[in-house]
Amino acid sequence: MTTTIRKWRLLARLIAAITLAILFLGSCKKSNDHEDKEQHAASFSADVLDKWMTLQLRLIRNASGVPNHGFARHFAYTGVAALESLAPGIPGKQAWQNKWNGLTGLPAAGKAKDYYYPANLNAAMAAISKSFFPNASVADKAAIDSLEFALNLDFLATQSSPRIERSAAFGKAVAAAVFNWSESDGYKNANNPYVVPVGPGLWKPTAPAFAAPATPYWGNNRTVIIGSISNAEPQAPMTYSTDPASPFYQAVKQVYDVSQTLTDDQKAMAAFWRDVPGVSSPGHWLSILRQVIHIRKSSLADAALAYALTGAAVNDALISCFRSKYQYSVVRPITYIREVMSQETWSPYLGTPAHPEFVSAHSSLSAAAADIMQEIFGNSGTFTDHTYDYLGYTPRTYSSFQSIAAEAGISRLYAGIHYLASINAGLVQGKKVAANILSGKK
Repeated sequence: MTTTIRKWRLLARLIAAITLAILFLGSCKKSNDHEDKEQHAASFSADVLDKWMTLQLRLIRNASGVPNHGFARHFAYTGVAALESLAPGIPGKQAWQNKWNGLTGLPAAGKAKDYYYPANLNAAMAAISKSFFPNASVADKAAIDSLEFALNLDFLATQSSPRIERSAAFGKAVAAAVFNWSESDGYKNANNPYVVPVGPGLWKPTAPAFAAPATPYWGNNRTVIIGSISNAEPQAPMTYSTDPASPFYQAVKQVYDVSQTLTDDQKAMAAFWRDVPGVSSPGHWLSILRQVIHIRKSSLADAALAYALTGAAVNDALISCFRSKYQYSVVRPITYIREVMSQETWSPYLGTPAHPEFVSAHSSLSAAAADIMQEIFGNSGTFTDHTYDYLGYTPRTYSSFQSIAAEAGISRLYAGIHYLASINAGLVQGKKVAANILSGKK
């Protein structure tokens, strides 16, 4: 009897030991599964990026001394820094690294599992935001530090301090490399001395400020993506003429006629896409992108890719656009209407920017952004843009990304700033830039 009991006890102990071993191995497997998932940036939500994009829009809104189109650089390079900070956890990342135009000095990545990717991005965004907004207010600089600190505290609730420190170091090193790269893109020479050409049909400073030409050499900037503006140049603009029967005269007359019968919705459209004061035209598309990422509940990896490529498309489309503007130096509607059509007191609904008319920058950057977002997100479905809720503007609703771009373009006709032909040429130009960028997506 005693022997039998001993046998049963030994058997029970053996069963217990086996059970514990199974539980232990199962626990290890769960831990390893969790670790494997954390090796990919796609396993995280885009919440951290959303917070930084929201702050970036605030920084743009409060910034001074930067031309409207100049914020394309902030958008583009910050997006590249965000994406590259996640590079160890994004399979196939090399395909895009090879497209960055001259980017060097990126840090060598450790093993994918060494990083907590939201912390990588947090550090990169904080560092590059400080670099791109050195003249931010005390309150805005404090907001950058506060967001970085608060997010790190959240991370430390589940992650070890060494892992967060390692992630932050990588993110900051990426930001430093990207910012150093950005400083050599030529933007510092954009306002070099420039002699405004004089002649029939050529642009001249416009009323009421008669400001000097803005960034005449912006078109010489280095693009963010290799080959993005190849063959993107528009066909030459309409031949200048003062003949009332000519296509040029009729194009200007359309601007004048439209200005005399503007509807409330057309005025609202023009104001909605004015963007200054506001978050700038590049910032407007940054806001649209942020809203789409939030609606789609995109992963961190997908959101960062969309952020980098949309920003690059906006930036590079504007380089191509400004190259065209100063190549052709086409007269603005206000000058022609006052001087040729003898409507000396006519003014556009919105103020005229201080650079030549052809092509429309709103059209170029918007078409480029829309096509990139279409490729990444697919059809948008019904989308309502809340960018300017804070200014009291009624949100505007669209059926597709391309319809957003089309409205951004046509709004400049209603604003009295562009001819329809220049708007259409800008849309084609932007689409070509996006197509060039997407040609390397595989």
